[in-house]
Amino acid sequence: MFIIIQVLPFEILSEQATAVIATALWMVCWWITEAVSISVTALLPLVLFPLFKVASIEDVGANYGSPIVFLFFGGFVLALALEKVNLHKRIALNIIHKTGTSPNRVILGFMIATAFMSMWISNTASTVVMLPIAMSVIKLLIHDADGFTKKDQNFALSVMLGIAFSANAGGIATIIGTPPNSVLIGLLENEYNIQISFLKWMVVGLPISTILIGIIYLVLVKWMFPNKGLVFAANKNVVQDELQKLGKITPHEKQVLITFAVIVFLWIFRSLINTLVPSLNLSDTIISIIGALALFTIPHSLKKGDFILKWRDTEKLSWGILILFGGGLALANGMSTSGIVDAVANAIAESQISIFLMATLLITLMLFMTELMSNVALTAVLAPVVAGIALGLDIPILYLLIPVTIASSCAFMLPMATPPNAIVFASGFVKVNDMARVGIVLNIISVLLLLLVFKFFIPLVF
Repeated sequence: MFIIIQVLPFEILSEQATAVIATALWMVCWWITEAVSISVTALLPLVLFPLFKVASIEDVGANYGSPIVFLFFGGFVLALALEKVNLHKRIALNIIHKTGTSPNRVILGFMIATAFMSMWISNTASTVVMLPIAMSVIKLLIHDADGFTKKDQNFALSVMLGIAFSANAGGIATIIGTPPNSVLIGLLENEYNIQISFLKWMVVGLPISTILIGIIYLVLVKWMFPNKGLVFAANKNVVQDELQKLGKITPHEKQVLITFAVIVFLWIFRSLINTLVPSLNLSDTIISIIGALALFTIPHSLKKGDFILKWRDTEKLSWGILILFGGGLALANGMSTSGIVDAVANAIAESQISIFLMATLLITLMLFMTELMSNVALTAVLAPVVAGIALGLDIPILYLLIPVTIASSCAFMLPMATPPNAIVFASGFVKVNDMARVGIVLNIISVLLLLLVFKFFIPLVF
C-alpha cells in the first residue's frame, strides 16, 4: 500500500502529504493485523519521514521524548510500586469488603475496586488482580449444596464482565488511566498549544466514568443476568481470608501510599500551587517524574540500601506503550505540517454536513473500530483527522476530540477488543455470545452517553 500510494501518477496535496498518507496506511495495516508488535510499527515515522523529506530525524525524534511520554512514564513507575508492594490488592480487597455481602453488592464492590485501580494502574493489571479473588467467590457457588444453578451462572457472568468492563471504563477518569487519553493530551499540547491539567481532565473523565460504570452495573444485574434470590454467606470470608493473607499494612506499603497520595495531591492542586508560587511553574509531567524519582531515591532503610524500586523493576514497565505514544505524536505532526489536517478542515467546511451528525458518525466509528484494533493506535491515527474536522465545522476542537477519544475506551463486545475482555474470557465463565450480547447494548448506550457529553457537558467545562 505504501508503494502504491508513492507511485501514483498524481500527488495528494503535496509530495510530503503523499508520503505521510502512505506511511499512515502502512502503520494502520500493521496496527490492525498486528503483523508485528504495535510498538515496532510506531517506529516507522523515525525512518520514513526523514527519508521522504517530511521532517528531519531531529524533529521526528522529538515526538518520542515529548513531555506526555514522560508523564506516562512517571505514572507507570507509580503503578509498578503499587504492584510491587501489593498495595493495589489491599486497596481492592478493602473496597470489596466495605460494599457488603449480598450478591449484587459483591458485584458492585468488584466493579468499584477494579475501576478505582484502573484510574492509576493499567487496566490489564487491575483485571489480573481481581480475577483470582472473583474466581474464589464463584468456586463457593460451584461447590455449594445446590450446585452451579442458573442464578449462580448469572452471578459469575456479572462478576466477570463487570470486572472487565469497569477496568475499561475506569481508565477514562484520569490522564494516566488509559493510553488514548495521553495521546490526546500530547496532540493538543504539541499541535495546538492547548493544555489540559490532570484536575481538568478528572472534572470531565470522572463523571463520565462513574455514570458508565453505573450503567454497566444496572445492565448486568437488573437486565441481562439477574440473580434474584441468590444467597451465599461465605463470600465475605473469602475477602477476609485474602486480607488476612496480606497481614497488616507493611512499612513499604505505607511509604508507597504516602508517595502516591502526595503525587495525586500535587496533580490536583497544581494550578493553585503555581498561583501561590509562580516561580515553581510545576507541570503534570514534572510532578510525575518527582514521584518516580522519589520511589527510586528515597531509601526505606539507608543502612541496608533498601529502596522501594530498583532499576531492574522497570523490566516490567510498558516501554512499548511509550514508543507507541511517540509514533502517534510523530504521525499527528506529519499530518499537520504536510497540510493534511488543513485539507480535511477545508473539505468539511465546504460540505454542509450537520455538526451533530458528524459527531455521531465519528463517535460510532471510533467505538466500533476499537473492537478490532488497539485503541491507542486508533486514537493516534484518528485524533489529528478529527481535529481537522472540528476546525472545518468551526467548533472548538476539544468539543469533538474528547468524546471521540473517550469512545476508544468503550469496547465491550469482543474478547480481543481489550486485554481485560480477553482475560475474563480466558477464565472459562464467559462465552463470546454472552459478551457480544451485553457488549452491543453497552456500545449503543455509550454512543448515546457520549453524544450527550458532546452536546451539553464539554461546552460547560471548556
